[in-house]
Amino acid sequence: MRTTPEGARASTPPTEFVSERRDSAALLDRVVHWLDDAKAEDVAVIDLKGKTSIGDFMIIATGRSDRHVNAIAEQILQAFKDAGCERVRVEGQPQCDWVLIDTGDIIVHVFQPEIRAFYNLEKMWSADRGAEPVAH
Repeated sequence: MRTTPEGARASTPPTEFVSERRDSAALLDRVVHWLDDAKAEDVAVIDLKGKTSIGDFMIIATGRSDRHVNAIAEQILQAFKDAGCERVRVEGQPQCDWVLIDTGDIIVHVFQPEIRAFYNLEKMWSADRGAEPVAH
């Protein structure tokens, strides 16, 4: 049987957990801005909270070619580094048909158009509610 330590409230999440969730929402806005600066196309945000523990948000974007996908990924990686994000993992370079950038709280997918259409992550992760397209 699990018990709550004396003086603690069971319904209150730890302060650092609340802070991390708030920080991921603030970082989300910055990442969308960085993608816009990098000329990423068709940017969509999927709220993962309550669906999975892999992260809070997934961002899906398109680059026109392998060079464009690589340029977007490099720009986003540098922006994360400049923002002090230390736990950034990258998959998909140097092929650059699909690059995944994982910060733990936010996962960024940058696709070439045909690869994005093939995998259709928006449909997979937004079965119960649609991905939110981001207006530029």
